[in-house]
Amino acid sequence: MNRPFPTFLEIDLNALEANFLHLKEKLAPKTKFLAVIKAFAYGSAAAVVAEKLESLNVDYFAVAYTQEGAALRKAGVKKPIMILHPQVQCLEQIIDHCLEPCIYNFEVLKAFLAEAQLKKQRKYPVHIKFNTGLNRLGFQDDQAQAVAKVFDRQDVLYITSLLSHLAASEDPEEKEFTINQVRKFESINDQFIASLGYQPIRHLCNTSGILNYPEAHFDMVRSGIGLYGFSNDPEKHAGLKPIASLKTHISQIHHVPSGESVGYNRGHVCTEAQSIAVVPIGHADGIGRQYGKGKGQMMVNGQKAPIVGNVCMDMIMLDVTGIACSEGDLVEVFGQHQTAEELAEGAGTISYELITGVSSRVPRVVLP
Repeated sequence: MNRPFPTFLEIDLNALEANFLHLKEKLAPKTKFLAVIKAFAYGSAAAVVAEKLESLNVDYFAVAYTQEGAALRKAGVKKPIMILHPQVQCLEQIIDHCLEPCIYNFEVLKAFLAEAQLKKQRKYPVHIKFNTGLNRLGFQDDQAQAVAKVFDRQDVLYITSLLSHLAASEDPEEKEFTINQVRKFESINDQFIASLGYQPIRHLCNTSGILNYPEAHFDMVRSGIGLYGFSNDPEKHAGLKPIASLKTHISQIHHVPSGESVGYNRGHVCTEAQSIAVVPIGHADGIGRQYGKGKGQMMVNGQKAPIVGNVCMDMIMLDVTGIACSEGDLVEVFGQHQTAEELAEGAGTISYELITGVSSRVPRVVLP
């Protein structure tokens, strides 16, 4: 089989489109859609994903840090890009690249106001985040009027949106907590517009919020993991398809006698004769040591091949005993036959960590 690289990540833009349209169907016609493409679009290819979503008329993008937004602008992305976690030392770059900061405390607010004044901006778009229970980033609810007063006194900045973030929207046992977050957000909004005099865009829901709390969609929703084919509720997976498949191939097969060991520190000792396949992928590519010693597996010709011994930097050994395979055969790390979620679960982690951890040295191949 001809393959472009020994190890590669396939990106299926048709799956991305299907996921986007599936989530859009959950929204009222006027509800805006913000696509979260931080961390290289959850480990895939940010510029490629953004270009596809722009063609589908997505309303907004969001990334975590300024350098991610700057890279998208350099790649030609035109839609508004929100910076979810701006740092004071990067505020000049935000304006230089026409990015929009999510402001979460007075330090960032005052610093960005000063930077915008220095650059002679007028009504520069910003987004104000409130903490409603996640206790991560955001102004407190009792700071709403003080924040609004800052905008009463100047026209350098303009509040485009108010937002908060749900803490447990995927968990049915935390429904009461989530509903309280929704109510708190509504109360903050009411206080805010009473002082501000106009209604910014409101957004609260992440992917699980989109699926589980339609009453909280407000004016815009934000989706990250759902666009890439996952939700935090297995019952919701039906309409979503993972967009990325990580593949490699068998470099060599050893027939190891009983009693001999495999890999560093003799991490696996054969209790019987075994066939061991070596594949060119390792912890430098994002498959960490936690997947070793049988906690992870890969798919070889449709069958599960457990990882044996310790994961190496550039190689992993698989037990292919009883599996009909040859050197050069394709191996699926995650994809059609084993999802990233299934692989991650065996190592006690989550799909987010696995897919965002695929190294930049792994080539990305966009399916036609």
